[in-house]
Amino acid sequence: MVDATKGGQEPITIKKYANRRLYNTATSSYVTLDHLCQMVKDGVEFAVFDAKSGEDITRSVLTQIIVEEESKGNQNLLPISFLRQLISYYGDNMKQMLLPQYLDMTMKSFGQNQEQIQQYMQDTFGSVFPFGNLEKMGQQNMAMFEQAMQMFSPFSGMTGGKPAAPASAPEPEQERASEGGDQLKDLQKQLDAMQKRLESMEDKSK
Repeated sequence: MVDATKGGQEPITIKKYANRRLYNTATSSYVTLDHLCQMVKDGVEFAVFDAKSGEDITRSVLTQIIVEEESKGNQNLLPISFLRQLISYYGDNMKQMLLPQYLDMTMKSFGQNQEQIQQYMQDTFGSVFPFGNLEKMGQQNMAMFEQAMQMFSPFSGMTGGKPAAPASAPEPEQERASEGGDQLKDLQKQLDAMQKRLESMEDKSK
């Protein structure tokens, strides 16, 4: 049985007929999987029942929605390795007993923390990487962006956490690199601060 909505209301009843058509009893109209997908995103609770047998088939319909979304190919959320591992757990009584609760707890924790994480990312990178005005970025900002990206590259040639300086460069380039290096240090401090915040948030969720 699907949980009731936060407002205490009963979930909307959706009936599935033999011709695979879905009927929303609340609006007295037929709906599609796309409609149900949007209802999920809007936080509207519903339960799907087989119109003939009365069996609760909500789980299979939600699974079908996931299959439909994954088949679109533009924003896959389930890695192949995860799907393989998940399939391998079927038939293992111990894992079947523990995994659903673990996945449910993990998704709830992610849902509760995602807005806070997004805010941290915006506060940290918003003023450093103005993607909305990318065409207006000057040469100095582009140089700083490239240096920042090197932080995440295993082939960046970094030594002791600092980008390796070019062997020789014209004087203006050296001056610009020096300015970019100062900004890069500020970025590193912001990254460290964000990491500490995320670790603190993770400890609180345990």
